[in-house]
Amino acid sequence: MKFTLSWLREHLETDASVEQIADKLTSLGLEVESVDDPAEKLAPFVVAEVLTAERHPQADKLQVLQVNAGNGPLQVVCGAPNARAGMKGVFGPPGAYVPGSSFSLKVAAIRGVESNGMMCSERELELGEGHDGIIELPADAPVGERFADYAGLADPLFDIAVTPNRPDCFGVRGIARDLAAAGIGTLRPLPSTGIAAGFDNPVPIAIEDGSGCAAFAGRLVRGVRNGPSPDWLQKRLRAVGLRPISALVDVTNFFSIDRARPLHVYDAALLKGGITVRHGREGERFDALNDRSYEVVPDDCVIADDSGLLGLGGVVGGSSSGVTEGTTDVLLECAWFDPVAIARTGQRHQVHTDARARFERGVDPHELDASIDAATAMIQQLCGGEASSVTLATTPGWSEVIEPRQVTLRPERVAALSGMYVAPGEQAAILERLGFKAAGGQSWIVPGWRPDIDGEADLVEEVARVVGLDRLPSDPLPREPGVAHAVALPAQRLERRLRRLAAARGAHEAVTWSFISEADADAFGGGARVLANPISEEMKVMRPSLLPGLARAAARNLARGVGSIRLFELGRRYLVDAERPTLALLLTGDAAPRDWQSGKARAFSPYDVKAEVLALLAEGGAPTANLQLGAGAGASFHPGRSATLRLGKAELARFGELHPTLAKAFDLPPATQVAELFLDAIPAARNKGRARVAFAPPTLQPVTRDFAFVVPEALAAGDLVRAVRGADKALIADVRLFDRYQPAEGDLSLALEVTLQPNEKTLTEADLTALSNRIVAAAAKVGARLRT
Repeated sequence: MKFTLSWLREHLETDASVEQIADKLTSLGLEVESVDDPAEKLAPFVVAEVLTAERHPQADKLQVLQVNAGNGPLQVVCGAPNARAGMKGVFGPPGAYVPGSSFSLKVAAIRGVESNGMMCSERELELGEGHDGIIELPADAPVGERFADYAGLADPLFDIAVTPNRPDCFGVRGIARDLAAAGIGTLRPLPSTGIAAGFDNPVPIAIEDGSGCAAFAGRLVRGVRNGPSPDWLQKRLRAVGLRPISALVDVTNFFSIDRARPLHVYDAALLKGGITVRHGREGERFDALNDRSYEVVPDDCVIADDSGLLGLGGVVGGSSSGVTEGTTDVLLECAWFDPVAIARTGQRHQVHTDARARFERGVDPHELDASIDAATAMIQQLCGGEASSVTLATTPGWSEVIEPRQVTLRPERVAALSGMYVAPGEQAAILERLGFKAAGGQSWIVPGWRPDIDGEADLVEEVARVVGLDRLPSDPLPREPGVAHAVALPAQRLERRLRRLAAARGAHEAVTWSFISEADADAFGGGARVLANPISEEMKVMRPSLLPGLARAAARNLARGVGSIRLFELGRRYLVDAERPTLALLLTGDAAPRDWQSGKARAFSPYDVKAEVLALLAEGGAPTANLQLGAGAGASFHPGRSATLRLGKAELARFGELHPTLAKAFDLPPATQVAELFLDAIPAARNKGRARVAFAPPTLQPVTRDFAFVVPEALAAGDLVRAVRGADKALIADVRLFDRYQPAEGDLSLALEVTLQPNEKTLTEADLTALSNRIVAAAAKVGARLRT
């Protein structure tokens, strides 16, 4: 749910800062996912005047402009056809980041002519889709003023995660009500919008019992002039991600966001007979407003007239009755649909709309009259017209829907259930500010916009969250005699060690959803567990890998300008046979700052992620010196820049560069490095004691010897290293590959440095010769021979 600060203040009288509002929303259970201020990303852009415009000497479609942005003339090369002398537009100076094009401006020569910045279009500043020319401002626009200030764009945008039990917070009004209840301002009263009916509604409306609709209110407004909505409405809808269409449609979208009340409009001239809400019939189809065609089934709730289907009730309307610029008579719909019926219809046809999201969670059944009056008033304000009376069709079950519900709250239960003391008077005041009405005694009438309130515990929760769960005292539970203290399991201790080490090595821990989209799961091998009733299509599959979540998190951070990203997550993969504990790692962006010589930053390489994997495995107790390195880590990895680490048949980790196709699909740079460590495959430590092994430094000097072997091209260097190390496990302390040489035509040579650590006596020349022979013999077993 997105809304702007100015929109919130239409309902909430408050002087609270953006930070205070965001903190309070989160404490109320409305988690703030982001707060975006468009003025910040547009801060460098200013109002500028084009002084002169001349043809580019080397390109017919380019012009060379002299632009005044407040500090004297600047030369700018521009390709917009509407650029001309005397006009005013938006100028981006060198160094400014263009959000719509994802690049930073710099002084550059374009076809041989120097350009110092650019004049911008709507799309380049993410203000719209217009890209045919640069933004043209009024003649009185002040040159040199920040464009964001001039255009009134300093309006922070909140994006909150609304839990399924809070349908009222799918509207700005409900969010404002919660904030007012928590002391962040005062809730403004809604304006009175009584509508004088000039004639009776001529469109008959009927509802088939059991269709999934309990009430349908309709009103005809005739003589309207449908066109573009005013700037204030278009700006408000664009801010929350909605595309303005026309005044009539924009009014319905406004009320969907403003009051969580979906509405619909029909071109009355296109209706054949009256409106009927009924079950679908076999073989019926209709073309929807989302440019798709749907075939309905008998379990669907549909809207129809005498000619056929007009849409799926509460989900999506049909194009056959959609309003256009030529619409003069419009039928306004304000209905109440059964949440379960809407949810099943939407899932059956895989339709996701704002209307469905609100109806399937439950809209207020008591405000049909107020909503249709308010929407009619706005239509008349923007489009003119004369309104009819309201026709309200209901089913026998409507009386049960609108029957007031009462819940009892005993004041002492707040302390008993929540653990915090709240005075009875304060409890009552909180509930009244949330819209509950006292019904006498200890009973409260539940408002229609809170279908989630069912019992006393729900009212306790309302009081506790408004007071603030941060006021809950932290008291340890008493330990009963004989109850042992909690002891961490070996697997838990392993996860703690790995988490600390990953953070100490510079990675940030991420916690992503265990549910991902089917497309993301397929990109990493496919999900084995699919939810039958997912919250959304984006959370349909139990993740087969932790990497999709990290990839999405990394992409979001990169889009916000983070240059270097090191993320890890410790969680579970959900496979056919079991849940597997896993540590995933992702490195992308710049591995190091820009080099002073080249001016370029180094990207991460597979060796960077390999070092992290080996460090983590060593911390987990894996014998890293004995691991076998295998080329290729699967279809999700780059085939030539990835590998696996095994101990016998057990695969401990896979790492390397993410496959280029997946990197592109997830909006990540090509050199993105990823890894997965399979914690249940790491062998348990053999040492059962807690004491550390005593430090015993060697008393004798180590000796190093170099060997160069001619090997087959197919031989892995790791196999040769392991063979040499096994020649004498007591004396050989380390084996290091330090050179690879292969002429254009000739044998492949690998050079190893072998470190010998004597423990009992100094090695003689005879000892060294004998050991060298054993090393050569061990290498010969894997197909290597000493280079001569």
